[in-house]
Amino acid sequence: MGTSKPQGSFVHCSVWGSLELHIYPDALAVVGASAPDQPAILNRPHAAARAARFFVEKFPGRSLYAVKANPSPDLLRILWDAGVTHYDVASIAEVRLVRSTLPEATLCFMHPVKTPSAVREAYAQYGVRVFSLDSIEELEKIRIATTEANGGEAPEDLTLCVRLRVSSEYSELSLASKFGCDLTGAGELLQATRQVADSLGICFHVGSQSMSPHAYVQALERARAAIVDAAVTVDIIDVGGGFPSIYPGMEPPPLEDYFAVIDRTYESLPVSYSAELWCEPGRALCAEYNSIIVQVDKRRGTELYINDGAYGALFDAAHVGWRFPVKVLRAGANDDDAPAMEPFSFYGPTCDDMDHMDGPFELPADIKAGDYIEIGMLGAYGAAMKTVFNGFGATDVFEVTDEPMSSQYRGDRRDPRVTDNVVSLR
Repeated sequence: MGTSKPQGSFVHCSVWGSLELHIYPDALAVVGASAPDQPAILNRPHAAARAARFFVEKFPGRSLYAVKANPSPDLLRILWDAGVTHYDVASIAEVRLVRSTLPEATLCFMHPVKTPSAVREAYAQYGVRVFSLDSIEELEKIRIATTEANGGEAPEDLTLCVRLRVSSEYSELSLASKFGCDLTGAGELLQATRQVADSLGICFHVGSQSMSPHAYVQALERARAAIVDAAVTVDIIDVGGGFPSIYPGMEPPPLEDYFAVIDRTYESLPVSYSAELWCEPGRALCAEYNSIIVQVDKRRGTELYINDGAYGALFDAAHVGWRFPVKVLRAGANDDDAPAMEPFSFYGPTCDDMDHMDGPFELPADIKAGDYIEIGMLGAYGAAMKTVFNGFGATDVFEVTDEPMSSQYRGDRRDPRVTDNVVSLR
């Protein structure tokens, strides 16, 4: 169970507040070697690099990493080394972070509502030339701020992407309410933006964890209608994020299916002959990067009190009912004589009743206080959402070399649409 730390097997890691990151073969080895009394984050660089290579090699265009999903500098470097050169930044703080981490990266400020000072700083100090917008007011803000940052001269190097509002009906988390212009106003906004932009784009977001490729077909058809109505030359189509990962109860089609329908629909759009296709994966690039080890502090029936929760890396499990994969960390846990499984809910360590994760999380029926649990697929919005409320939030950080609990990228995943049922033709 316990493994000694290999020589030279640690690197600096700043996101989780750890000075050293030790390498172990898996979560069970971490428990055996250190018996952590606070949550332990497990990083899998090989999983993030594999996801990045998948998008770089198979998506029929350019992939921008959505930094908000996980802003770890270590992760940013992994993605860069795997071929991701463009980064979707949503705040001036993310602009500064990515520029300091990756000096040569192309930064795209894709939040549709920005302060003038953020636009000026991004343009003048960090070389940002790509901005998104969803209103005439935002277009005017960008025009004035970049002109000021350019010494009073109107810049001639802006790439401006008009964000359309599209449906989130196929997604687990909607992004259809806050941003995006409606088709009724898209023509006027595209025409006005074309006058300011050197390159004009259309972008949208179908919602997080989109469970059907058809979501992108619907959105691209809205882009088609907007282009026809505006009668402008469009240089970029950005299909945004929403590319799904695998979680309990959520088995999406293979990502290749998404890429194929996006490619086919995009090819028929009335865009510039030299137009580019972009996407902005966040979850899909980083979900498999992290898992977390938690310890059971108390059991009350089918409720487990654990040392991380709604104010920590398990925000989504509490507030949007996300079911993450779980497993108990015991030697022989997968043997034939292992105890039966039972559904449990979790309480986190803070004093709040809302620090509750309903699950259900399937774990051995004999689980008890002192046991360790690994919770998988936390690379997306785990680190990014953590707080130190109530004095909790400290974590240890380790690197492990085993596979994540689920993967879109290993090549051994069964297609969920294929059935073993045999229909007789006689």
